[in-house]
Amino acid sequence: MADRRVSPWWTVSGLVILLWALFPLLWMVSLSFKDPDTFRSGTPTFFPENWVWDNYKTVFSDSLFTSALRNSVFIALIATFLAVIIAMFAAYAIARMDYPGKKFLLSMALAIAMFPQAALVGPLFNMWRNLGIYDTWIGLIIPYLTFALPLSIWTMSAFFRQIPWEMEQAAQVDGATAWQAFRKVIVPLAAPGVFTTAILTFFFCWNEFLLAISLTSTDKARTVPAALSFFTGASQFQSPITYIMAASVVVTIPVVILVLIFQRRIMAGLTAGAVKG
Repeated sequence: MADRRVSPWWTVSGLVILLWALFPLLWMVSLSFKDPDTFRSGTPTFFPENWVWDNYKTVFSDSLFTSALRNSVFIALIATFLAVIIAMFAAYAIARMDYPGKKFLLSMALAIAMFPQAALVGPLFNMWRNLGIYDTWIGLIIPYLTFALPLSIWTMSAFFRQIPWEMEQAAQVDGATAWQAFRKVIVPLAAPGVFTTAILTFFFCWNEFLLAISLTSTDKARTVPAALSFFTGASQFQSPITYIMAASVVVTIPVVILVLIFQRRIMAGLTAGAVKG
């Protein structure tokens, strides 16, 4: 039987990497509880000398942040829903049908996902203003879909290829239509892939900054990542750093909760297509 003992150095290395990754988050949380009037005075300390909640009270009393939080939630959810639905049908067609140029189409979809966003900001700015959708939800949802769909299609097509074709055929032999077989057999079997795609798309839409700050000008559609750059805190005489950190903690909490709750599904979705056979 193979020796499965792990060297202590691997444990130490893992702890070092974990601390290195968690340090920015811990520092952000620490700053969010420091007094904005005194956090720069005296000897610098990692943990606050006096823990205060005023930063969070200021954040939630600021209409700039609350409106941006609302925009982020709805824009991310709508973009995620549309991306998953469209990608699900497109990935199924790519996985099940044979037609000329299928591999080229899939490769081009992935190339679009790698296209630099900065190259599109200028043209989109002018186009959106002419179309009247600048500084609107739809003006952000469309470019979000443009970058989220290729990766979603690529990810989902790998899961649909893993599902045996015979299961769908058996359902149709039993009297199910093509739509019923897809909805009741294929989609449930591909649920880990669909769920993983939804989580990754939501994270992209939730954290996106360049398009959000370039295609908005007011609180009407500005999301949280863009709104934080305009945050000034309680008054013009105070540094906004502690307030920005408090707002960052608030918008990070949903992401952390989602990862902790659904980590098994996410890992299952990311590794389902890794082993064939």
